[in-house]
Amino acid sequence: MNGTQHPAPPPRFRWAVLVIAGAQLMVVLDISIVNIALPSIRDDLGFTRSGLQWVVNGYTLAFGGLLLFGGRVGDLLGRRRVFACGVCAFALISLLGGFADEPGQLIAARAAQGVAGALVAPTALALISTTFPEGRQRRAAFGVYGAVSGSGAVIGLLLGGLLTDSLSWRWVLWVNVPIGAALACGALLVLPSSARRRGRFDLPGAISVTGGLTALVYGLVRAPQHGWTDRWTLTSFAAAAVLLVLFLLIEVRGRQPLMPLRVFADRDRSGAYAVTLLTGAALLSTLFFLAQFAQDVMGYSPLRNGVAFLPNAACVLLFSGLASRLTARVGAMPLMAAGAASMAVGLVWLSRLDVGARYATDLLPGLLLYGSGLGLLFVPLSMTAVATVADEDSGLASGLLNTAQQVGGSLGLATLSTVAADSTRDALPFGRPPTRPQLAHALAEGWATALSVSVAFVGSALVVVVAVIRARPGAAARPAEPATRQDTATPTPG
Repeated sequence: MNGTQHPAPPPRFRWAVLVIAGAQLMVVLDISIVNIALPSIRDDLGFTRSGLQWVVNGYTLAFGGLLLFGGRVGDLLGRRRVFACGVCAFALISLLGGFADEPGQLIAARAAQGVAGALVAPTALALISTTFPEGRQRRAAFGVYGAVSGSGAVIGLLLGGLLTDSLSWRWVLWVNVPIGAALACGALLVLPSSARRRGRFDLPGAISVTGGLTALVYGLVRAPQHGWTDRWTLTSFAAAAVLLVLFLLIEVRGRQPLMPLRVFADRDRSGAYAVTLLTGAALLSTLFFLAQFAQDVMGYSPLRNGVAFLPNAACVLLFSGLASRLTARVGAMPLMAAGAASMAVGLVWLSRLDVGARYATDLLPGLLLYGSGLGLLFVPLSMTAVATVADEDSGLASGLLNTAQQVGGSLGLATLSTVAADSTRDALPFGRPPTRPQLAHALAEGWATALSVSVAFVGSALVVVVAVIRARPGAAARPAEPATRQDTATPTPG
């Protein structure tokens, strides 16, 4: 015990896990829950087809660009305080966004949601590693966290379909209000108070990394619509490169850097970030393509579309619980390898989809394999990323993990959307409008091709796991790495 955190009393364990996991679920599912409602939003508010993408991208840009900064804010100002404030802000912005009556208002609300989410996500993971004592409690908490993180996108599809079909698209935002209020109150009641540390924010580092990540994510979400050689796409990538190089120079020379480079000294942690980047590239795009396939080719309604993915979510939940119990016995590497392999096999199966696909024989087996692998992978991956990190850096380590997943998701979706569009174009008849069956065949061909390419992302993650990860059973119990003197900030009661 270092005096900066106090483990949650055993009677409050379940409530503390519920609060942390609930907040993470709210932030994660808010990406996919809106996808199902996009057609209704377009018709109600008068979005153009090109403008509609910014309902999703506005959230993604702000969320991905500010995750690293959000993690450091929690480290310095106190994690419980920042967590509760972020959840309250998320709920309030969701309420206002639900009342939007023109496109600009909704896009602005979604961007503001992303800012609030960037405060919640890294502090949620950091709170697990600093609230619960090493052993059964922490492993169980990571199991729940991994389950909701891995299944959140699927739950969002189901909930989005249910709310849109039965009420209105506005309820995909308003549903966050009672949930956020309950979570904020719960955080103040059941989570231990966390330290507020004296120290200055690395403002030049924060500006450069936030600007760099935002420019990178912007380029990635723009590329599928406008092309990889588009002037503004290339300008975004160039700006991202300059700003991120500048950020590294600032961090190397800074006295109290936003991202102390010592967090990368641990081989297992750096490997975990690389695996998160690669699997994130496959995760978001897979659900994105399959949801469209079920709705546009198989003819599913929004609600039926969400229900179709429930077995995937069930597998994530089941195998996350299994992984949380097995990690201490067999170590992180075997579980991560098994998870990545199962995900890859599931993607190979799903890449065989065509217009005649049947749910029980063509879609379901791939969803089960993919969900099982994700459940096995995510828990030891999260534990490895924050294991042994110094307490004052736990928010940073969590922010880096979330940033890797977010940037990986944007990179994968941008790349695979381009692959899908090119494959679909090649499959369409030349010189004449396609018939409805021809269009369905071309769309299925494009999405199947993209899924086959996503196997390379997961396969690369498997190679990294086997070649880099060396964590053994019980490795997470090693003492935290001490901070160097120049980077240590003095804690004060908060």
